[in-house]
Amino acid sequence: MTDNETRIARKGRATALVIAGTAALWVVATFIGRQAGLGQRELALFDLMALAGFIWAFVLIYQIWRARQSNQR
Repeated sequence: MTDNETRIARKGRATALVIAGTAALWVVATFIGRQAGLGQRELALFDLMALAGFIWAFVLIYQIWRARQSNQR
C-alpha cells in the first residue's frame, strides 16, 4: 500500500470512530438527560452536539472522497 492509501485508510477508520462515538454518546446523553429530568432545551443541546459530530463526519467523508478522486488520476 502506498503512503497516500495508508493515509486514506487511517482517515476512514477515524471517520468510522467519529460516527460510532457520536451516535453512542448521543444515545447515552439523551438517556441520562431524561433520567435526570433535564428540560427540552438541555436535551436539544445534546442533539446539536450530535449534529455537529455528524457534520464533522460528513466533512471527513468528503475529504476521503476527494483524496480518492485525485488518487485515481
